[in-house]
Amino acid sequence: MELKQIENFVRVAELGSFTKAALALNIPQPLLSRHVRRLEVELHQNLLMRNGRGVTVTEAGLLMLEHGRGILHQVAVAREALGSVRGALAGRVSIGLPPSLSKLVTVPLTMSFRQELPHAQLSLTEGFSVLMVESLRAGRLDMAVLYNPPPSPDLEMKVLHEDALILIAGKKSQPLTGGNTLKDVVQLADLAKLPLIAPSRPNAFRLLIETKMLRINCKPNIALEIDGLNAILELVKEGLGYAMLPAYTLNNSARPRDFTTHRVERPKLISQLMLVWSARRPMTATHKATLQLTEEVVSQALMANN
Repeated sequence: MELKQIENFVRVAELGSFTKAALALNIPQPLLSRHVRRLEVELHQNLLMRNGRGVTVTEAGLLMLEHGRGILHQVAVAREALGSVRGALAGRVSIGLPPSLSKLVTVPLTMSFRQELPHAQLSLTEGFSVLMVESLRAGRLDMAVLYNPPPSPDLEMKVLHEDALILIAGKKSQPLTGGNTLKDVVQLADLAKLPLIAPSRPNAFRLLIETKMLRINCKPNIALEIDGLNAILELVKEGLGYAMLPAYTLNNSARPRDFTTHRVERPKLISQLMLVWSARRPMTATHKATLQLTEEVVSQALMANN
């Protein structure tokens, strides 16, 4: 199995076309087809299904695509590590960010990275914590900022910030049964009476809410499942439900004054934001510098918006 074959297969699978991949790789299409076919013969698997509109990836191909991306990433890391022996902080670093934090830190993190590590390349990926943990283990991410990751022997973790989830209501929200309005402080059990707008599992906030409410023998009333922070806030603003999120997420809204916020007590819902990286793979000097930079940027951004 040659590295070039893996690289060519990954590009064809990602673009869904031999023609597009050949142009992107700047190689003749017949040569590209031979590379992919040799890989299939060596693995005794059909990785791609050819059709008149391009290619689709088979079940075996999806598995190879996942591993191929990890292999290519680790080769890039190895090259960067060898380059760092010469004293240059270069190479590629991939960081995962949760959707609720991405808008807040993407710009300052990118600007700081370019200033501090001008010879290195940065790749930012947005995703849910559970999926990013798998990407860390597979080598597709070097590090990630995650909410409430479960302890694991193959991951190193450092707490960056702790936040209490608050109840967010829109000013158009309907009053509670009996015409009562929400108090500034509500009990967690009261949330069972409210229609919540929440992300679908395995979102870290959704899992935290369900786990904590289960411990007090109740469950949330999920009225809508929406996997988009801005969409959740827009629906809350229109009075279609309530949200349970960290207070800083209101910075994603163009009009924070359209909302009211309410502390949740007995018990509080404390969410931990953690910087996570693999304990199985060695860290290069560039990775270590990026870890420190990410910690500083995220901490500063959260302090400025709390």
